[in-house]
Amino acid sequence: MGLAAIKSRIRDACKKAGRSATAVTLVAVSKSQPVEKIEALLEQGQRVFGENRVQEAAEKFSGLREKYDGIELHLIGHLQTNKVKEAVRIFDVIESLDSIRLAGELAAEMKKQGRSLPCLIQVNTGGEAQKGGVAPQDLEALFRFCTEQANLRIEGLMCLPPVDDIPDLHFALLHKLAQGLSLPKLSMGMSADFETAIRYAATQVRVGSALFGTRENLK
Repeated sequence: MGLAAIKSRIRDACKKAGRSATAVTLVAVSKSQPVEKIEALLEQGQRVFGENRVQEAAEKFSGLREKYDGIELHLIGHLQTNKVKEAVRIFDVIESLDSIRLAGELAAEMKKQGRSLPCLIQVNTGGEAQKGGVAPQDLEALFRFCTEQANLRIEGLMCLPPVDDIPDLHFALLHKLAQGLSLPKLSMGMSADFETAIRYAATQVRVGSALFGTRENLK
């Protein structure tokens, strides 16, 4: 579809929702995409990208960062504790914080590296066993640990609604949870439903296939 078309749809969705077009950040989901396609977006001015795997992100973006200024890299996939050191080194935002153990590991590693990365807590709004994310009823306890004991910068929440569910219910729930904790950022909405997410106050939308086309490599 192309970057200009996606940005136009974001602007239109913001207008319909009575929101400023600058209130929503486009996170280009570049997982499994070749460097050439990422560079094409960089040439058009896109700077915020989302990756699922730490090693893949390191391999692709180390060279790109030497060539392009201002790249902001978001980790949007599950983070294993043995990958925390590398994740803290290469990412700018962690969107998939989902446990006290991971929070502790991130806090310790950020201290070692002298970094203070903004984090979002991933909420498993659909209660899916195969997905990461904290259960909604356990969110407040994790948030309190992150902010009061681990001293992490928790800026918002993230969710991945079940594929077969109507996303509205999940977006509405995440918005309500964020309001309850006075968190300003909501990362929700993907290629098929980002306009709906904007209606429910998303501040970051994660768009992959609508931007890049079908992934060539689903490794």
